[in-house]
Amino acid sequence: MMPFVTFLRALAAILITNAHYTGVYPTDLIANGGLLGDVLFFAVSGYCLYNIKLNFSKWYLKRIIRIFPALFIITIIYLLFGCYSLDEHNLLWWFIYPTNYHFVSSIMILYVLYYFVIKNKKICGINGKNILYIILCSLIIQLVIYLFFYDRSYYHIDVVREHMIKFLFFDSMMLGAYFRNIEKPNNKFISWLFMAILLVAYFGSKLFFVKYASYAYLQIINQYILLLLLFMLFKNIYSLNNKFSNMPKFVSNIIKFIADLTLEIYFVQYVLIDKLRNVSFFPINWCVLTISIILCAYILHIVSNRIQSVLLKEKKL
Repeated sequence: MMPFVTFLRALAAILITNAHYTGVYPTDLIANGGLLGDVLFFAVSGYCLYNIKLNFSKWYLKRIIRIFPALFIITIIYLLFGCYSLDEHNLLWWFIYPTNYHFVSSIMILYVLYYFVIKNKKICGINGKNILYIILCSLIIQLVIYLFFYDRSYYHIDVVREHMIKFLFFDSMMLGAYFRNIEKPNNKFISWLFMAILLVAYFGSKLFFVKYASYAYLQIINQYILLLLLFMLFKNIYSLNNKFSNMPKFVSNIIKFIADLTLEIYFVQYVLIDKLRNVSFFPINWCVLTISIILCAYILHIVSNRIQSVLLKEKKL
């Protein structure tokens, strides 16, 4: 895996987890950046999965085996300890769809669309030359739905459990696929400056739409800014790929360790945050919580990886 991709995966895990740390910091304004982490992860998925060689059934089964063992294990554990309850949802909801984890339900749907778009050269074009047009078409469809069917009376376009967010996630996957088809970008100061401006604009627009409800009908602008921010962030980090390759070994090992645990960190964190956010005052609660998440994620990763290895070998994938 390219070093910059490993860094982006680790960054996505940190942003998503940090956004869930409400009640941990002295102010919840620090607990932010989750949606940026989500789109980063979808973009990385689009980048890594671009060269599809298996037929759909085998390819999709491989994706299931990569995700669901860890989901099954942690859900069973949390059910047994009373952290989850079957009174709230049935077994189908907990274990299959939509699951307690919005990422899983979203990506399992988008995997299907991604596969057929990427494999269809008439749509995607030779060497992915039409990918940006695909993103544009997706944005147009999203805009039509937004204008004629979406409730624009209040700000909620970044709520990850709403179906509208899947347009953003799909566009992010396609952006990742786009970067798989270009040469490493140049590292330019102007690109970093533009990214910084977009970062301020993105979080500023979130605060603006929350504070000024009368402008909520313009909230789709927030997602356009985020998509541009994702593009620039991916591009700029990609341009540093050689620097990531030459960083000290212990630093790269830490980044890789976090990146490898991305999925498991996401699975274990909800219950642990709920149980440990008030264990002490900041920053002790942050340290206890973060160490607990990493430790539990690592154990889950080891166990689920062994199950994955057996299943992948058995299915010859």
